[in-house]
Amino acid sequence: MNSVLSSSNPLFLSILLLFGSNIFMTFAWYGHLKNLRESPLWIAIAVSWGIAFFEYCLQVPANRIGSQTLSLGQLKIVQEIITMVVFAGFSILYMNQSLKLDYLWASLCLIGAVYFVFRGG
Repeated sequence: MNSVLSSSNPLFLSILLLFGSNIFMTFAWYGHLKNLRESPLWIAIAVSWGIAFFEYCLQVPANRIGSQTLSLGQLKIVQEIITMVVFAGFSILYMNQSLKLDYLWASLCLIGAVYFVFRGG
Protein backbone atom coordinates (compact mmCIF):
# COMPACT_ATOMS: atom_id res chain seq x y z
CA MET A 1 0.00 0.00 0.00
CA ASN A 2 1.73 3.18 -1.23
CA SER A 3 -0.26 5.94 0.46
CA VAL A 4 0.52 9.66 0.27
CA LEU A 5 0.68 9.61 4.08
CA SER A 6 3.16 6.74 4.12
CA SER A 7 6.51 7.47 5.73
CA SER A 8 8.12 5.82 2.69
CA ASN A 9 6.75 8.66 0.52
CA PRO A 10 9.67 11.11 0.04
CA LEU A 11 7.43 14.18 -0.23
CA PHE A 12 5.52 13.35 2.96
CA LEU A 13 8.71 12.52 4.85
CA SER A 14 10.36 15.73 3.66
CA ILE A 15 7.37 17.83 4.75
CA LEU A 16 7.27 16.10 8.14
CA LEU A 17 11.00 16.74 8.69
CA LEU A 18 10.62 20.36 7.53
CA PHE A 19 7.85 20.91 10.08
CA GLY A 20 10.12 19.60 12.84
CA SER A 21 13.05 21.63 11.54
CA ASN A 22 10.97 24.79 11.47
CA ILE A 23 9.79 24.31 15.03
CA PHE A 24 13.42 24.19 16.18
CA MET A 25 14.34 27.10 13.88
CA THR A 26 11.55 29.29 15.19
CA PHE A 27 12.55 28.65 18.80
CA ALA A 28 16.22 29.27 17.95
CA TRP A 29 15.43 32.57 16.23
CA TYR A 30 12.67 33.94 18.47
CA GLY A 31 12.37 31.89 21.67
CA HIS A 32 15.12 33.87 23.37
CA LEU A 33 12.94 36.99 23.11
CA LYS A 34 10.65 35.46 25.71
CA ASN A 35 12.91 33.16 27.73
CA LEU A 36 16.31 34.86 27.73
CA ARG A 37 15.45 38.54 27.48
CA GLU A 38 17.33 39.34 30.70
CA SER A 39 20.27 37.03 29.96
CA PRO A 40 23.52 38.24 28.44
CA LEU A 41 23.54 38.21 24.64
CA TRP A 42 26.23 35.52 24.48
CA ILE A 43 23.99 33.12 26.41
CA ALA A 44 21.09 33.75 24.03
CA ILE A 45 23.42 33.14 21.09
CA ALA A 46 24.81 29.91 22.59
CA VAL A 47 21.34 28.58 23.40
CA SER A 48 20.09 29.51 19.92
CA TRP A 49 23.05 27.73 18.31
CA GLY A 50 22.32 24.65 20.39
CA ILE A 51 18.70 24.65 19.26
CA ALA A 52 19.74 25.32 15.64
CA PHE A 53 21.87 22.17 15.68
CA PHE A 54 18.67 20.11 15.96
CA GLU A 55 17.06 22.21 13.24
CA TYR A 56 19.88 21.29 10.86
CA CYS A 57 19.70 17.62 11.87
CA LEU A 58 16.17 17.63 10.43
CA GLN A 59 16.48 20.26 7.70
CA VAL A 60 19.43 18.77 5.80
CA PRO A 61 17.84 15.31 5.40
CA ALA A 62 14.47 16.95 4.64
CA ASN A 63 16.00 18.83 1.72
CA ARG A 64 17.90 15.78 0.46
CA ILE A 65 14.76 13.65 0.60
CA GLY A 66 12.52 16.40 -0.81
CA SER A 67 14.85 16.97 -3.75
CA GLN A 68 13.98 13.46 -4.95
CA THR A 69 10.51 14.66 -5.96
CA LEU A 70 10.64 18.48 -5.99
CA SER A 71 12.67 21.02 -7.89
CA LEU A 72 14.81 23.41 -5.86
CA GLY A 73 12.25 26.21 -6.24
CA GLN A 74 9.39 23.93 -5.23
CA LEU A 75 11.32 22.70 -2.21
CA LYS A 76 12.01 26.28 -1.14
CA ILE A 77 8.40 27.44 -1.45
CA VAL A 78 7.16 24.40 0.49
CA GLN A 79 9.67 25.26 3.22
CA GLU A 80 8.48 28.89 3.28
CA ILE A 81 4.83 27.88 3.62
CA ILE A 82 5.73 25.53 6.47
CA THR A 83 7.76 28.34 8.08
CA MET A 84 4.77 30.68 8.01
CA VAL A 85 2.41 28.05 9.44
CA VAL A 86 4.83 27.17 12.24
CA PHE A 87 5.56 30.85 12.93
CA ALA A 88 1.84 31.68 13.15
CA GLY A 89 1.30 28.89 15.67
CA PHE A 90 4.40 29.92 17.62
CA SER A 91 3.29 33.56 17.68
CA ILE A 92 -0.17 32.75 18.97
CA LEU A 93 0.51 29.82 21.31
CA TYR A 94 3.96 30.61 22.69
CA MET A 95 4.50 34.35 22.34
CA ASN A 96 0.86 35.28 23.02
CA GLN A 97 0.74 37.53 19.95
CA SER A 98 -2.36 38.13 17.90
CA LEU A 99 -2.41 37.70 14.15
CA LYS A 100 -3.47 40.68 12.08
CA LEU A 101 -5.47 40.80 8.87
CA ASP A 102 -2.30 41.77 6.99
CA TYR A 103 -0.97 38.28 7.74
CA LEU A 104 -3.93 36.83 5.84
CA TRP A 105 -3.07 38.97 2.80
CA ALA A 106 0.58 37.91 3.04
CA SER A 107 -0.54 34.27 3.20
CA LEU A 108 -2.60 34.74 0.05
CA CYS A 109 0.52 36.07 -1.67
CA LEU A 110 2.35 32.90 -0.60
CA ILE A 111 -0.46 30.80 -2.06
CA GLY A 112 0.10 32.70 -5.30
CA ALA A 113 3.80 31.85 -5.07
CA VAL A 114 2.92 28.18 -4.63
CA TYR A 115 0.76 28.34 -7.75
CA PHE A 116 3.48 29.88 -9.89
CA VAL A 117 6.22 27.54 -8.66
CA PHE A 118 4.16 24.36 -9.11
CA ARG A 119 2.30 25.13 -12.34
CA GLY A 120 3.46 23.35 -15.42
CA GLY A 121 5.31 25.24 -18.09
